[in-house]
Amino acid sequence: MNSRITKSTMLVALLGLSSQLFAQETPTTSGRFGKQSLRTWSIGAHGGILSQNTFLGGGSVKADEFKSIGYGAFIKKQILPALGLQADFLRGEIKTLNTTSTIEQKNSINWSGSLTAVLNIANFSLNTENAVLIPYIKAGAGYMSSDSQVGSTQVFSEREGWYIPTGVGFKFGVSKGINIDLGYDINFIKSSPTVKSAYNESRFSYAHAGLEFALGNKENSQLQNYSAVADLRKQSAEESAELRKALSTAEQNAAADRAQYAKDLADDDNDGVANKFDKCPGSVSGTVVDGAGCPIKVQREIIKETRVITEEDRKVVKDAISNLEFDLGKSTIRSKSYSTLNRVAGLLVDKNFSLKLAGHTDNTGGRELNLRLSKERAESVKAYLVSQGVNASRVEATGYGPDQPISTNKTAAGRQENRRVEFTLY
Repeated sequence: MNSRITKSTMLVALLGLSSQLFAQETPTTSGRFGKQSLRTWSIGAHGGILSQNTFLGGGSVKADEFKSIGYGAFIKKQILPALGLQADFLRGEIKTLNTTSTIEQKNSINWSGSLTAVLNIANFSLNTENAVLIPYIKAGAGYMSSDSQVGSTQVFSEREGWYIPTGVGFKFGVSKGINIDLGYDINFIKSSPTVKSAYNESRFSYAHAGLEFALGNKENSQLQNYSAVADLRKQSAEESAELRKALSTAEQNAAADRAQYAKDLADDDNDGVANKFDKCPGSVSGTVVDGAGCPIKVQREIIKETRVITEEDRKVVKDAISNLEFDLGKSTIRSKSYSTLNRVAGLLVDKNFSLKLAGHTDNTGGRELNLRLSKERAESVKAYLVSQGVNASRVEATGYGPDQPISTNKTAAGRQENRRVEFTLY
């Protein structure tokens, strides 16, 4: 009765510990500089040779090694890359022969269960998916039931008791989810004197080989095989390749933008309106056009004489400059600037003045982008003035980008002053 109670208690304890482990998942980090799930559960099976003799020494018996066969299975939860908790099950027979007689002694392990902590000493890995070699040590506690027989005489039957399993071994990663497990265990009997006397020096060894299979998503690596250094090297190489590809694409786009910029700001029909703003391309040379590049059907009377530029004229231009605003990062003139630009247009028409427009920017952003923006803003002002009746040939639009600052670019106020379109009457 006590035997059955002890056996049931042992099994319940092992199942309870396994359930607690299954209820928890170990968070791990991997992936492209981020988080990724790694497989932490595994199962395995093994077989090998049981022996009364151990590396710690033996008595006056010798094991009939090739007849003493053991086999078992395990389930393991990897808590950390170097630490796992493993539930082992083992059974088999240990056959020995006394050196002074031919009587064979047979100790049968009917069943045994143990819970051990497995410590990985190192992880020799060439990549993050498959460890080449993992040496380990383990130790724990277990409970077993065994029989003993000398010749045809039964010494005892189904005697149960505790034992301490210890061991060393190596694991070889053969694929992303499979390891070969080679180990050598020494188990110390902590049972009754009758059971201990049946085992030489109260201990027995188990040299075994087996396979371990990782559970979970096949795409995920095993936590115990994970190498942070190799993973970082792999991720860095992938990141570098993507950056090189992005840089190549950016350079190709920049070349296309430069070609389009040159095409947009050219004046193929020489009518004084850039191609980008020209709604009537192919105008005959010498034709007076409006701000959209289309011929003006009714032209205003052109005053031939040149008049002196007065302070009042300069004030009109100064007001237009101070009131000139564009949409952020664009060449679109805001409507609040129209009234002062209209006065400049009237001045140019009435007094037959010529006007030079010079666009400038601060040094924020790329130089080519700033050159294009300053040129487009100057052209936009010119297009508006021409739409108000100004002769396009009387207005020159140029963009200087960030090359002619009038203040420092180290402060917000200075950069604001550098973002401007200058008007020069002549």
